[in-house]
Amino acid sequence: MQANEIKETPANAQNRYEVTRADLPLSCPMPGMSLWNSHPRVYLPIEASGEERCPYCGAVYVLKDK
Repeated sequence: MQANEIKETPANAQNRYEVTRADLPLSCPMPGMSLWNSHPRVYLPIEASGEERCPYCGAVYVLKDK
């Protein structure tokens, strides 16, 4: 990989993601995930519940340091 290339995580590659407060505000797909093969970005209000499911792809996000 060259210095100007960005390594992206494939969007929707997993069904469950653990996130921290550093990842807030939480969106699916998350920054760093490739968007070309995914759904529109949606923000998930994970702060209150500690766990949210994306309405588009069904990925579950769990807040580790609630």
